[in-house]
Amino acid sequence: MERTAKVYNVGILGFGFIGKVHAYGYANLPFFYDPPPLAAKIAHVVTSRPDTAEKAKRVLGADAAGTDFRAVTENPRIDIVHVCTPNNLHKEALLSAIAHGKHIYCDKPLTATAAEAEEVRAALAGYRGVAQMTFHNRFFPATMRAKQLIDRGALGEALTFRACYLHGGGANPAAPLTWRLRAASGGGAVADLGSHVLDLVDWLIGPFQSISAATRIAYPERPLPDDPARTHPTEVEDCAACLAKMRSGALGTIEATKLASGTEDELRFEIHGSRGALRYNGMDPHHLEFHDAAEPDWPLGGTRGWNRIDAGQRYEPPASGFPSPKLAIGWIRAHIACLANFLESIAEGRPAEPGLEQGVRVQRLMDGLQRSAKEQRWVEL
Repeated sequence: MERTAKVYNVGILGFGFIGKVHAYGYANLPFFYDPPPLAAKIAHVVTSRPDTAEKAKRVLGADAAGTDFRAVTENPRIDIVHVCTPNNLHKEALLSAIAHGKHIYCDKPLTATAAEAEEVRAALAGYRGVAQMTFHNRFFPATMRAKQLIDRGALGEALTFRACYLHGGGANPAAPLTWRLRAASGGGAVADLGSHVLDLVDWLIGPFQSISAATRIAYPERPLPDDPARTHPTEVEDCAACLAKMRSGALGTIEATKLASGTEDELRFEIHGSRGALRYNGMDPHHLEFHDAAEPDWPLGGTRGWNRIDAGQRYEPPASGFPSPKLAIGWIRAHIACLANFLESIAEGRPAEPGLEQGVRVQRLMDGLQRSAKEQRWVEL
C-alpha cells in the first residue's frame, strides 16, 4: 500500500501510566510494522501540572507542553488526539476534539458515566474523523484467532461462558485510595477492569440481552496516597460479579475484581458451544486453547482433547515479524497492535474498530451492571 508523505502531529492528553504506554507505541511502531501505517510525531503533551508537562515534553521530544487540553484539541496543527487522562476528564476533551475534527484514540472507558457517553454519542453525528477505543485485549493473536474460530462456526451455537478480569492489589487494606477508587474520577473495578472484559465478551459472542449483578466494597475506608495515616471513605466497588444472558441464548458469568489474592493481571475466558470450546488466559497470551467436539474419542480417547494453539506473535502483514513470531508475546505488544490498527484506519480513510460507538456500548453495559447491583434485579440491556 502506498503511504502518504504527510507527517501527522499527535497530541497526548495525560502522561501517567497509560499516556506512557501510548507514547511507547509510537516510538516502537517502526520495529513492528514495515512500513509503519503512517508517519507521526508527538508534538504536544498536556498534563495536570506545569512541572510534569515540561518533564513529559523532554522525555518525548515534543514541541510544546501545557496544562490546558484545548491547546491540543483546538490546535489546527494537531491531527491526532490521545485521551489518556482520568475517566472524569474524558468527556470535555472528546467533545472538543470531535468538534474540531481531530482523529481520536481514547483510552477506556469512554467517559465516567453513561450520561456523559450519550453526550459523546450525540456529538458523533457530524464527525468525519477516525476514532478508536483502546480495547487492546482484542489485539493479541490468540484473541483474534478466537474471534476467527467463532465467526467461522467452529464452536457451533454458544451455550455457556465464563469471563473474568482478576487483580489482587485491592485485597490489602493498606492499598491507597488512588483516583481509580474514587467516584468523582469515574473509578471502580467495573470501569477499570470490567470495561475490558465486557468489551471482549461483547465482541466474541455478543450482543448482551440482560444482566444480574452484585458488587462489593471490601474496606469502607482506605489510606490516602499522600498521607497513609489518614483515611477516606471508599466510594466505588472493589469487585463485581454478574450473571449475563446473550441475545443468542448463551448464559454465563462475568467477574471484575481487585480482590483476587494471588493474581496480578489475569484476564481469562472460556466459551463452550455445541461443536467445540475455547479458553484463554491473559497471563499466557502466547496460547489459545481449542476443543473440537467433532474429533473422535475412540479408540482410547481417539484424537479428542484440547488443542493448544501457538498464536504467539503471529500477526499478519504489514507486521514485520519482529522480534519473532515464536517468542512469547507481552501485554504492551497488543497495545502497539491496537495503535497500529487505529493508524492504519486513518491511512486508509476507513472507520476504526472498536470505535467510539463501541465505547458508548460498553458504557451502557457498565451502567446496566451497576444498576442491577444497586437495585438487585435483572436489567435489560
